[in-house]
Amino acid sequence: LVIATLLQFRGFDVATLAGFFKISFFRTLGTGAILLFFAYPLIGFSETINQRFFGGGSSKQSIVEFFSASRTIEERILIIVFAVAIAPIVEEFVFRFFIYGVLKRYVGVLLAVILSSLLFAAAHAHFPSFVPLFVLGTCFAIAYEWSGSILVSMTMHSLFNSLTLTALAFPELISQ
Repeated sequence: LVIATLLQFRGFDVATLAGFFKISFFRTLGTGAILLFFAYPLIGFSETINQRFFGGGSSKQSIVEFFSASRTIEERILIIVFAVAIAPIVEEFVFRFFIYGVLKRYVGVLLAVILSSLLFAAAHAHFPSFVPLFVLGTCFAIAYEWSGSILVSMTMHSLFNSLTLTALAFPELISQ
């Protein structure tokens, strides 16, 4: 909100910059789902490479540990709302809309994608998943650049978190 307010005061139209009305809701949802589908093999490959070169550390991100250890439905609902709605909006606005947007202006698209994705991975403060998070951040940045709408990367992020939480909540689905 601070970033959006400052941009508004400087005379920028945040809705236009973010591409909020560039594509329809259903196209945003479909594009985000399709792009995430194609991103999953890259994320899986990066996870394999990460485990091979840096070891298969079994530690999990703190939010994942908190979700796995939660015993009440209230705790799980709170985590789900945070991971599926709040985190994707905040993180995509900060890392793609703002950081990537500023970097792109000064260093170009390629370096902006790399630097914003490195910051995205580092911000999660979890070294064992740094490489897959970097790849995920790169996919989000490319989706934003390609579509021109931050809503596409927000959708991808939300769907990714939803699928991850589903896998955690129902591990028997993965084992099959």
